[in-house]
Amino acid sequence: MSIEPTFFLLIGFFVLIYFLMIRPENKRRKSHEEMINAIEIGDEIISSGGLLGKVTKINDQFFEITLGQNIKVNIQRTAVSNVLPKGTISSI
Repeated sequence: MSIEPTFFLLIGFFVLIYFLMIRPENKRRKSHEEMINAIEIGDEIISSGGLLGKVTKINDQFFEITLGQNIKVNIQRTAVSNVLPKGTISSI
């Protein structure tokens, strides 16, 4: 009994898809999750919608950020795009 060459081609295709698509996405998701879990009150963040603000309150699923004087907005944790260096908002 011999194994068909198309079987090896199929296995090779799945390995290629894993290393080119699935594995990089898992690494990206894990690093984003670590970044979100490390956010503390006072950190300056930018949301995926482009809002730039300072974190004032942290809940299980939301961050409350201050956009300006007396302007507070709640955003989902997953909407955080990046954590900025402290002092970025005041320098703009």
